[in-house]
Amino acid sequence: MLTMRSALERAHYLYGENRAIVDIERKFNWAEHMDRVMRLSAVLQSKGVGKGDRFGIICRNTWRHCELIHAGYWNGSIPVPVNFRLAPPEIRNILDDAAVNALFLEDVFLASLETPEFAPWRDSAVVIPGEGTATMLETSDALIGVAAPSEGNDSGEEEDAILLYTGGTTGQSKGVRLSHRNIFSNGMQCSVPMKAAADDIYLHAAPMFHSADLLGTAFTLVGGAHAYLPAFTPDNLMRTIQDTGATAMMMAPTMIILTLQSPNIENYDLSSFRRVLYGSAPMAVQWTRRLMEAFPQVDVMQGYGLTETSPILTTLDGDVHAAAIASGAYDILKAAGRPVVGIDMRIVDDDGTVMPLGTPGEVVVRGPNVSRGYLNRPEEDERAFRDGWFHTGDVGRMDENGFMYLLDRKKDMIITGGENVYSQEVEVALHSHENVHECAVVGVPDAKFGEALFAVIVPRPGTTLAEDEVIEHCRGLIGGYKIPRRMAFVDELPKSAMGKILKSELRKLYGEQNA
Repeated sequence: MLTMRSALERAHYLYGENRAIVDIERKFNWAEHMDRVMRLSAVLQSKGVGKGDRFGIICRNTWRHCELIHAGYWNGSIPVPVNFRLAPPEIRNILDDAAVNALFLEDVFLASLETPEFAPWRDSAVVIPGEGTATMLETSDALIGVAAPSEGNDSGEEEDAILLYTGGTTGQSKGVRLSHRNIFSNGMQCSVPMKAAADDIYLHAAPMFHSADLLGTAFTLVGGAHAYLPAFTPDNLMRTIQDTGATAMMMAPTMIILTLQSPNIENYDLSSFRRVLYGSAPMAVQWTRRLMEAFPQVDVMQGYGLTETSPILTTLDGDVHAAAIASGAYDILKAAGRPVVGIDMRIVDDDGTVMPLGTPGEVVVRGPNVSRGYLNRPEEDERAFRDGWFHTGDVGRMDENGFMYLLDRKKDMIITGGENVYSQEVEVALHSHENVHECAVVGVPDAKFGEALFAVIVPRPGTTLAEDEVIEHCRGLIGGYKIPRRMAFVDELPKSAMGKILKSELRKLYGEQNA
């Protein structure tokens, strides 16, 4: 059975004595971990969360968060991890949309219960202990301590396993329904490129309310262990790798860049670190090169995917990265990679016609890891899931070797003077300037051309940039109509929890200024 319950059963019976959780506070083997999971399944039932019911989780990356998700899988219930960085009204909208039966809240977020939006759960929320904040409410540890292990409930492969809400970069968050088959399948699809093995310790550095966290499934399937990073800073990351012996992780480019800029790298023993998959946003080639130079023992790969695909669709594997760095042929590092096993991928036009190799179009996919749709969003379902294919909304092209190159989100493509400009192409040119730390290009209203390119640039720390300097740098790299003539220099860019630049916010801010 391709269910997450069967994945947990397999880990329990085949790898019971293997490490399952490696944490500074506690360590569990798979048998001990599953005993707590089965007791927590009984706790869910006592709180009115049965098979097919949903329950909310507001918690940082911790092993107790993992227990709750696994207890949901075991019980046939549906965990709904919520982005704790959202404002209370936004969180309330998610909890209401998901119609959760219970709420589990980490103790560091107890103050949220005092807001009007959390009134329905003020007296019934179960507290996830962490930093020892005093509370009169029940804690999950206390309830586990008095509960008997539960047999839980079996789920079918096509039944919902988890409900993840998109980051809302294009509007109000949507609940993405991921089935047991979706998650299990992507775990298998990722286990080969990630070289997952029983002696691995996978570090959950990506937020656990984000689909990127599901990459850890590959390691559960082979009996590997899990470690957790509650809050990212370069020092926190490196200290956790050192203290847990973490071997593999998924990181957003922003996390990698900040870590590489840390003056403290030499202060930590990072010898256990063997594999990293970076994704969720493009990373300039110079940072990829610096990552591989700083950690020559690390297998570096890229992954592209979406919440709706559980999440990985393509990987650009470590051998490709190594060959590119060794040869200096960096262009291949601009690719998102080849589709993982089991994924059919096409590049199509607006009518669904397959485009010739090298020609841009929308990326559409089908496979066992693709969601069946959104919660309470029939119109969105009809738009995105058509004729057995999921329309990603991303623009890409395919080369003759099967490598897919992402060009842009369809919504981010800029039409200026009748010419299509892919913002990522412009951003690559900008990034090649040694004093450009980060950048984003958006379209803003223009009376003459309809839209004009607007670049928002974060200079490298300790440097300054001027508009004329940026424009001159772009000459010879991209066509004149692609060069931004308007720009702003800022200290930081607005980003999602996974480090994606929120272009919707930039369009709103600079679009209004230039209207």
